[in-house]
Amino acid sequence: MHEIIIASTAGLPAAAEEFLSLMDDRTVYAFNGEMGAGKTTFINALVRSLGVPDEEATGSPTFAIVNEYRSETTAELIYHFDLYRIENLEQAFDIGIEDYLDSGALCLIEWPDRIDDILPDDTVRVDIDILPDGARRLTIRD
Repeated sequence: MHEIIIASTAGLPAAAEEFLSLMDDRTVYAFNGEMGAGKTTFINALVRSLGVPDEEATGSPTFAIVNEYRSETTAELIYHFDLYRIENLEQAFDIGIEDYLDSGALCLIEWPDRIDDILPDDTVRVDIDILPDGARRLTIRD
């Protein structure tokens, strides 16, 4: 387990770099946190650190469910999922979630509880909590 504290949005780039230093060859990262905890904001900072241009890494895939990015640094694909609107596994299967998870590409998933039963065993779990002072705590569990 590892923790990263983000005191303010100014600390996002450094937090994203620290998170990157902890990543290994696993490709599925499940981000849990209440609405407004900063899941999308952190993931956008993370994909920027991975070489995705700023203009591409600015939104949530809430309505599209998945955004696809390509790193300009490594040319690797990155998938950012917001499963908030998924109501059951059948809907996840309809968008081809298994193909994404098995693709070998980096998958960053918000609201992963919607598909918990089919997440790979080696999924890295990341909890984002809002601290009393407004800072965010990322707890990375593997």
